[in-house]
Amino acid sequence: MSIAEKLLPEFDREFSSTRKFLALIPDDKISWKPHAKSMELGRLASHISDFSERAYQVLTQPERVVTPEELAQRRDAWKSATRESIVSKFDGSLQKAHDALASMPDAKWDTSWKLVFSGRTVFDGPRGLAYRNIVVSHMIHHRAQLGLYLRLNDIAIPGTYGPSADEQ
Repeated sequence: MSIAEKLLPEFDREFSSTRKFLALIPDDKISWKPHAKSMELGRLASHISDFSERAYQVLTQPERVVTPEELAQRRDAWKSATRESIVSKFDGSLQKAHDALASMPDAKWDTSWKLVFSGRTVFDGPRGLAYRNIVVSHMIHHRAQLGLYLRLNDIAIPGTYGPSADEQ
């Protein structure tokens, strides 16, 4: 069994679970945040909606360069987001990321992948590690954060690795 074949069930489970959380975002709470130092719900959800595209990029490109101009452009873009636009963005790259994973040859997992953020290299290592850390683990972290945001707004959250307290 190839590495990709071993990872596809996890991809399907984690991205499906993440989509369920994004589908619960209330449009009237886009600017809500639980603390002054926290990011707004819409900003967090918009960030999460990028992970299907990030998966595709890690799996198909040698690097990702995030420029200061891109950061400035994206800084406030979430303010006009809606649940529908966030879920649509997430869905937009999901199939191509799935297909890229499914066709990934084992030898490519050890090839180099790099993330450059505002001129500074923040990751330079094996593609497999980039996929795990920059995509899957990072997405799971922010999904859990979104779950807390939803809970604090009295929105029932779905189970992820079993039933949630709302489903019991």
